[in-house]
Amino acid sequence: MKILIHGKNLEVTGALKEYTEAKIEKATHHYKDIVKEADIHLSIEKNPRVSHQKAEVTIFANGTIIRAEEKTENLYSSIDLVSNKLCRKLRKYKERHNKTLHKNLVKNKHSYSNANEEKDSIGKDIFNGEREAILPEPSIKNKYFEMVPISQEQARKQLDLIDHDFYVFRNKKNNELQVIYRRNHGGYGLIQSK
Repeated sequence: MKILIHGKNLEVTGALKEYTEAKIEKATHHYKDIVKEADIHLSIEKNPRVSHQKAEVTIFANGTIIRAEEKTENLYSSIDLVSNKLCRKLRKYKERHNKTLHKNLVKNKHSYSNANEEKDSIGKDIFNGEREAILPEPSIKNKYFEMVPISQEQARKQLDLIDHDFYVFRNKKNNELQVIYRRNHGGYGLIQSK
């Protein structure tokens, strides 16, 4: 597994790097077959009134992004908490993935293998194309994601894994971009074009 550690407003010392790597490797130990890369951002707030130290981890697992974030007054505590949260999310992802995989295999083994082959070829075509690098404006951060059409239920499950308030996805039924979000008073909402 590839581990990248970045620091904001702090120097990532050897001891901090070793501690972080050990905690993330321990959290992902049982999921080595699905976890390919971990991107870790450690930061300290510069505001003297607020003494938050944040650990943010993004895991890339078989095309799925799993994200966890924790803030405390101690960076090592934040790392501990985020590794525990990450372990729970990975367990949840693997349980859901295994249930879905089992259902699909029981329904139709042949169509499942064809779908995987098509998905692999689509992914290779997207990343093999030549793209020209364009630097964004300083205030705008651009991100590019493969938008494989998924159902609303799959989008809701993905939203639960990434720790964001919303998730943009391409709907499998009509191939349109839609946004699913968490409502303040519970439940989910869906934004779609007319």
